[in-house]
Amino acid sequence: MKIALIGASGYVGGALLKEAAGRGHAVTAIVRNPAKVAEQAGVTAIKADVTDAKALADLLKGHDVVVSAFNGGWGDPDIYTKHMAGSKAIAAAAEAAGVRLVEIGGAGSLRAPDGSQLVDSPDFPAGYKDGARAARDALTALQKGDWKDWTLVSPAITLAPGQRTGKYRLSLDNPVFDAKGESHISVEDFAVAVLDEAETPKHFGERFTVGY
Repeated sequence: MKIALIGASGYVGGALLKEAAGRGHAVTAIVRNPAKVAEQAGVTAIKADVTDAKALADLLKGHDVVVSAFNGGWGDPDIYTKHMAGSKAIAAAAEAAGVRLVEIGGAGSLRAPDGSQLVDSPDFPAGYKDGARAARDALTALQKGDWKDWTLVSPAITLAPGQRTGKYRLSLDNPVFDAKGESHISVEDFAVAVLDEAETPKHFGERFTVGY
């Protein structure tokens, strides 16, 4: 496949890039700084402003799928506004280009047993709240739109470096918990799940989540 990967130099984006390249896909790595993308076969790094929907749409044309690991910038006091602007522009660009979008969301929009969203809990880490709210609201914007050629993938509550086992379980709006009552997955296996969805689409116009 020909994959456009937005945010390829980030934490999740880097894992997605490694997984996609390892599967033999041709990847256009769309980043702020191409120098941060290591040279490797099948990967072309391109600098682009993802908030410019028209220019981004031109760049996305001809790809089979766009995978977006865009983030408004953890630690940026304006992360909410930046994340919403970027997410909306990326969705508009994908729609205009006629390319399916697989977007990486957060775990904050997942549902607790009482139906509330995790990000609204008083126990949710304050430092991540604005970014999580933005990811939640970006999902809501997609859900309310008429365009449905998208999928949003939320990780487990804990997403950490680990091993690539190729194993995972899926849910839609509720976290996946293991036998110990923990919701976790390695970033490597999260990338496996995202690329599996990119290659074999099963969730159109909806969100799903991944865990062990």
